[in-house]
Amino acid sequence: MDSENSKAKESLDIVIRKSRVHLYKPIQIAEILYHDRVKSFSNLDLGDLESYRTLSKGWRDDICLRFVGRTSTSSAKYQDDLFSETAVPPEVLKTLGGINRANNGLVEAYIYKAFNDKHSQLENALDYCLNRGKDDFYVKELMNAFWVQPGLRRSIDKVFEIIVYALFESIIKAIGIKVDIYYDNKDSKIVDEFCDFAEKVLSLSPIKNRNSLDAHFHRVGVTNAADRGLDMFANFGSVVQVKHLSLNEELAESIATEITVRKIIIVCKDSEKKVIGNLLTQIGWRDRIQSIITLEEIIDWYERALRGVFSDEISEVLLEEIRCQIKLEFPSVGNVDFGAFLDSRGYKKIVNSDWDVSW
Repeated sequence: MDSENSKAKESLDIVIRKSRVHLYKPIQIAEILYHDRVKSFSNLDLGDLESYRTLSKGWRDDICLRFVGRTSTSSAKYQDDLFSETAVPPEVLKTLGGINRANNGLVEAYIYKAFNDKHSQLENALDYCLNRGKDDFYVKELMNAFWVQPGLRRSIDKVFEIIVYALFESIIKAIGIKVDIYYDNKDSKIVDEFCDFAEKVLSLSPIKNRNSLDAHFHRVGVTNAADRGLDMFANFGSVVQVKHLSLNEELAESIATEITVRKIIIVCKDSEKKVIGNLLTQIGWRDRIQSIITLEEIIDWYERALRGVFSDEISEVLLEEIRCQIKLEFPSVGNVDFGAFLDSRGYKKIVNSDWDVSW
């Protein structure tokens, strides 16, 4: 493989390595190369970004909806970073296109093999969540399954977030926590004036001054789009940031400045607790933190929830919540006939040792 081709492959490899299991950006590259190879659009020119910048998002989304169950919700700027000089700019894409056309879809096959490999690893790891019971489910084993697989490390934060959310939500359900919204009788004249607002926004009225709600935690979303690092919020005022990887100063400050409440809960690895505490003190936001909870504490609470005194009340609810959230986060797991797609494109016939493509 000559120098230019090697550099183009390395640029592609960097994008693949940085991608989570959904591989949105690599799939977009694969689909650009596919449409270039089969000449589905006469004006498609790999050297002209505007000839495929917008179209390629639709091509990517068609594949992602089919095999991932969702599409990218990242900002347009973040999505377009795919074509920056540090990723796969048009000149690199032209080189990849030449390799791809000369080898009947080799680069496409390389990308989709990476996708297939990551999802095979993911299915094996998530099988743990979907099939273990209260007697043999251990948080540390699940986290290790993601950590030891290089292809899954980029998704470990999402799995940790699910683990934390399911635990928090299941415990407050088991306790039966309620949240009361009410107003003092002395404010009733203002309520009279804004009775329509009170009814539509607060479910209160001039004759009903209290509304009792079940307490809940909510995940901000199953994507990573523009959430400023916030992962969960509760309807009783607390917000939660879950970090299995390091929390840097920029992210810590953005969380504290974007969130107006003074009840931020941070969940982190044991080794990060002191570092995070010092960092938050350093930037002057320590008083905004309600608590810092460690993975060790999460593991202990899981042990009590699954195998403790009240396991009969909590364990099945907890495990079912994990399964539900896993299916929401990774809808393709166990539901994708990816082999038929590979066969229809002819990728399984491609074998190339330089690109490590074999099936």
